[in-house]
Amino acid sequence: MAGKIIIISAPSGTGKSTIINALIERGEIDMQFSVSATNRSPRGEEIDGVNYYFLTDDDFKKAIEADAFVEYEEVYPGRYYGTLKGEIERITEAGHNVVLDIDVKGGVNVKKLYGIRALSIFIEPPSVEALRQRLEGRATDSREAIEQRLAKAEYELSFAPEFDCVVVNDLLERAVDEVESRVKVFLEE
Repeated sequence: MAGKIIIISAPSGTGKSTIINALIERGEIDMQFSVSATNRSPRGEEIDGVNYYFLTDDDFKKAIEADAFVEYEEVYPGRYYGTLKGEIERITEAGHNVVLDIDVKGGVNVKKLYGIRALSIFIEPPSVEALRQRLEGRATDSREAIEQRLAKAEYELSFAPEFDCVVVNDLLERAVDEVESRVKVFLEE
């Protein structure tokens, strides 16, 4: 039996990757992480094929032309992120559920494409100010990049109603519990 698709989207810095990693660590749900592709450079200790598939600008554009993505977005000018069709197929055809850590527009697009085979969860920050503090605490982006991310976050928050459910990440453990509960109900359907 083919696996299902779990979409977790949020503005940058809201904690979607942390929540996904916590769920995978708990090991109570059979799900494998879908590695997204991007044309940005690795940050810190990120590893190609583990955190992202790091593609050159040219390779990313060739993959778009070859219709290799289930979704992709130009998230920031010249900065692309996408989910490779082959990555979803590889995991679901092996009978596992796949979890996608993708941007908000991508989440909406994947949900439309897969319909009832997918559960879309929007992770919301408790406030834009809390999001600012998280982004500054990461110490991975310039002041200008943080301001760009915050402006984009305010826009992305308007997409929350298009998701199957919204989880506010005010306390991490509570957010992880709520996402886990919603995923378990979905997988039993």
